[in-house]
Order: sequence, then structure tokens, then C-alpha cells
Amino acid sequence: MAQRSKFEDELRKLEAAVERLESGDLSLEEALDAFEQGIRAAKTCEEILEHARARVRKLVEGEEGFRLELLEEK
Repeated sequence: MAQRSKFEDELRKLEAAVERLESGDLSLEEALDAFEQGIRAAKTCEEILEHARARVRKLVEGEEGFRLELLEEK
């Protein structure tokens, strides 16, 4: 069985926190805990995505052959 990535794990944590908050069945303290967990998971997801963006390259053919360039963000 393949291991899930850290991104997928953190995304699941974020989704679980959102579901808990949307349920409306939490005490104030439980809601704050769920919110904090969601924020931490969202921040970790963003850091992982930023790292992935930095690794993305495109292959460009030029006069001297092929070279790698950073992909432009849109």
C-alpha cells in the first residue's frame, strides 16, 4: 500500500477541521481548537505547495540544445 504524502495528510486534517466547524455542534473551546488545527494544516499545505512550485521547471529548446527554465506564474 502506497504511503500518503504529507500534503494529503495535511489536507485531510484541514478538511476534518472544516467539517467539525461546519457541524455547529462544538463548544467554543472545541471550535477554537478545530480552527487552530485547520490554520496549522492550511499553512503546512501552503508551504508544501510553495516548495513544489519552486521545483517546477519547463524544458525549452534553444540554439544550444535543451535547457530548464522556471515556469512562469499566471
